[in-house]
Amino acid sequence: MLDRLNTVTQRLAEIDALIDEGSVLRDQKKYKELMKERAYCVRLQEAYQEYLSTESQLVQAREMVETESDPELKKMAHEEARILEARLNELQEKITELLIPPDPLNDKGIIMEIRAGTGGDEAALFAADLFRMYGRYADKKGWKLEVMSASETELGGYKEIIFSVSGEGVYGLLRYESGVHRVQRVPDTEASGRVHTSAVTVAVLPEVEETEIEIKQEDLRIDVMRAGGPGGQCVNTTDSAVRITHLPTGITVHCQDEKSQIKNKAKAMRILRSRLFELEEEKKQAERAETRKNQIGTGDRSERIRTYNFPQNRVTDHRIDLTLYKLDLFMLGDIEEVLTALAIKHKEEALKAS
Repeated sequence: MLDRLNTVTQRLAEIDALIDEGSVLRDQKKYKELMKERAYCVRLQEAYQEYLSTESQLVQAREMVETESDPELKKMAHEEARILEARLNELQEKITELLIPPDPLNDKGIIMEIRAGTGGDEAALFAADLFRMYGRYADKKGWKLEVMSASETELGGYKEIIFSVSGEGVYGLLRYESGVHRVQRVPDTEASGRVHTSAVTVAVLPEVEETEIEIKQEDLRIDVMRAGGPGGQCVNTTDSAVRITHLPTGITVHCQDEKSQIKNKAKAMRILRSRLFELEEEKKQAERAETRKNQIGTGDRSERIRTYNFPQNRVTDHRIDLTLYKLDLFMLGDIEEVLTALAIKHKEEALKAS
């Protein structure tokens, strides 16, 4: 632990030297990154200094317990030692957690993709329900949500909906929503009252800036066409819909929600950048040691992560064995309890692996 703390101290000195040079001020993006890293280093250094001070006070209090002849003073020293021991344990846990560097992706915005899976119209309707659930949660957090692409069904569901969410700590809170969301309920179209099981897939991608990933123009094929709506009807008489294909990977993105071809292309490029970034991240994760994989799930969209059982008003997250009997509130955006539990589990696994 001491070696890692010394490394942090050295890094803090390096950051201060870079800032003193002044050249970094011309690059605001780099400056912000350095200041964020500096704040982390300072928090860790301050916690360690308090740990050393508390440790020293504890040694003195224990010496008083051993050497003090006055019963009253001896009792006071014993109580002080007890309090200091508890504080020392708290600081040790805090330092251990801080030694896990914060994920730089946590503060990024996201692009979320929700797609109907098995279950036909019912799956599409639940995809719409999930979209509204995340929208309500975003409202509560003061985040901004923007629909980027949507493929609606005649019953009001979504075969697919892609949207961005921006704000403080968005990716850090929503990153573990990737996977298969299973729903068990009686569809509105079911006359016999039989419970159906359907599934929806969710993907959460960190939104990246143009400078963070290089996309060569010659690697793109861009097609334009007229936008279509539910049932195949044409919703636009101009060629505003855009389909971008990234030739090296075969990734295809289609956007048609805007009436402007330029706006649709811009949205499609944002989605493409996030998908390519995710592809690179998956490659990096695959190269890491088996012990570094956290046990709350890999974020793979093929992994069943949660069940929504409407007859029992129950929601169960299978990765952390957490069941809540308040699905009605959950669907209204009251999802923080589960998100927090997932983040805690991730931190625990990261501590074990460190």
